[in-house]
Amino acid sequence: MSFEFTDAHIERISHIFEVEARYYGNHYRFEIGGSTPERRLSLEIYPSIPIGEVEGTLVSVFTPNSNIQLQHCSGMVVSELMGEVTFFAEADEKISGLIVEKQGACSLYSNVDRALLSGDFTKLVPEVMMSGIALSLTEPMLDEEDEDTSAQ
Repeated sequence: MSFEFTDAHIERISHIFEVEARYYGNHYRFEIGGSTPERRLSLEIYPSIPIGEVEGTLVSVFTPNSNIQLQHCSGMVVSELMGEVTFFAEADEKISGLIVEKQGACSLYSNVDRALLSGDFTKLVPEVMMSGIALSLTEPMLDEEDEDTSAQ
């Protein structure tokens, strides 16, 4: 999947989080503060950076207690209603998603079977159900990409 962050993506992210992006030459940084000091994070987006032998997109989240990365980001889904952005990466039939919230929280779901996104969530154990539900909004974009590649 070929995805590149554009100025329009950065503006849309700024709009959702209600913060300005700062540009540092090769990446953008967003400082997102929640209602309490514990709910704050920094989001960094590298539109193109060497990842091993290839160039790729990188999304990093820094909190007071963690550092989370999503390498080779394949796309993003913006939810105005929820005030969040879901960054996702696809490898084979696995999806990983990093969800960043306007209130300063984030969640990571990694190596989720793509089939779980459109299955019957009620048949999943509760510990697995959330990943399928959370990443299901990426499915239309994944299906769109499948159609693009099959048409070539």
